[in-house]
Amino acid sequence: MTDIPTAWQRHYASVPTTLAALRDVQTVVSVFNTNIDAVRTITPAVFDQLAAAAGGTPAGTDGPHAIAAPGDLLRGFLACFRDGVAQEWLVTAEDTFRWLEHHVGHDRLQMGGQGGIIANVLAVCGVQNVLVHAASLPAPQAAVFVDRPNLLSADAGGRLRPARQIDRAGDVPLIHWILEFRRGDTIEVNGATITCPRSNRFIATWDPLNFVLAIDQDFVDAVNGHAGRLDHCLLSGYQMLSQTLATGETARDRILASKRVVDRWRADHPGLVVHFEFASTQDRAVRALLLEEMGGWADSIGLNEQELADVLEVAGEDDLAAACRHKAGSVELFTALERVFALCGAPRIQLHFFGLYVTLQARRWRHTPEQTRHGMTLAATVAASKAGTGSIDTEENLLWAHGQPIGEVAARQLEALADHLAARDGASDLLTTGIHRAADHDVIAVPTIIVENPRTLVGMGDTISSLSLLGAR
Repeated sequence: MTDIPTAWQRHYASVPTTLAALRDVQTVVSVFNTNIDAVRTITPAVFDQLAAAAGGTPAGTDGPHAIAAPGDLLRGFLACFRDGVAQEWLVTAEDTFRWLEHHVGHDRLQMGGQGGIIANVLAVCGVQNVLVHAASLPAPQAAVFVDRPNLLSADAGGRLRPARQIDRAGDVPLIHWILEFRRGDTIEVNGATITCPRSNRFIATWDPLNFVLAIDQDFVDAVNGHAGRLDHCLLSGYQMLSQTLATGETARDRILASKRVVDRWRADHPGLVVHFEFASTQDRAVRALLLEEMGGWADSIGLNEQELADVLEVAGEDDLAAACRHKAGSVELFTALERVFALCGAPRIQLHFFGLYVTLQARRWRHTPEQTRHGMTLAATVAASKAGTGSIDTEENLLWAHGQPIGEVAARQLEALADHLAARDGASDLLTTGIHRAADHDVIAVPTIIVENPRTLVGMGDTISSLSLLGAR
């Protein structure tokens, strides 16, 4: 039998060279959501304290994926804790937001929002110019940007300046709670014992600006006037939309407004690659809108296994969606991913899940499968470094995980997928090369480095998606 970890050492050996090549990327625009994350580790004792403050534990975990009352926070947390999965629920009542402020608190503050997290990562990795949108940018928000001259946002006068130096003092800070939990912890709920199978987090979000996908026109104008070439536009933040907004607009109105902004950039910068991160979107109607509006418009799409199931659900693929939600392995998830790839029409789609990243790309895609694999091994290394060190805000931590072997779970996931593809298509070199040529597209699969007892899991998907795409070279 093939020694899978050893076979993959040569593919991971290219990671330092791939990282250095990111300095050739001229300008990336990261939009639209940036906020402050208040991170709190929820131990069993802390959960008991919160339950006491909320007046008791919920009877179950079923119900809307929204937080209208403190009990909903506990219900959502328990659902994620029980299954070891990540979800984001929106806080829909201001008095509940105030309850969170008073009772949950934080262990630390850090960059939040896919747009902000991606911007910090790419700036540290050496991209020449990272232009980041911030609907709110007072001093507390500026303080969680990395202190880099290549990380720029718009000040109150509409000028692009280092984001860390900006203080739009009239803006209100936007704060999200990241409730992290750890594998092996147990919680007693209504006479039953729940044991967490995998470390992960539950996100409770109160964010009136990003709830309506607010777009800072000063930033848009500054990017319109940017003299250099735009290489990539990374889109996120749509998951907080609801069908009808406080502004009187609809979700479709805001989605179309954002597309008009990006289409202007596309027209001014031929070759601009637009990537859409399909984050956890609880409003089913909004999810369907995003599939409709982004699927055939974005060049690239990124998602995790929960988001994959969410997309299938609104596409009417109930059986595939159910398969994704019930402890699916690489074969079931791959089958589902191929279906979404066909539905979306985007030339590139990437799935990241525990142990394995899988990219499907059309033959017309700008990168070869080997180049895509380079980006994915870079992403796997930096993501593991983030998990292991807790922060990749300095270059010293970026390659912390380089040289560590892939995990046993990762090897098993890859092996199962390789066997499936060999049986379906007649032959496959996926196990040793990570590359398989399907009938009308290429499959690239990379087994990952797995960090036991990670120090953080916040922003992992954003790190993986952005570096997989930009590192393909």
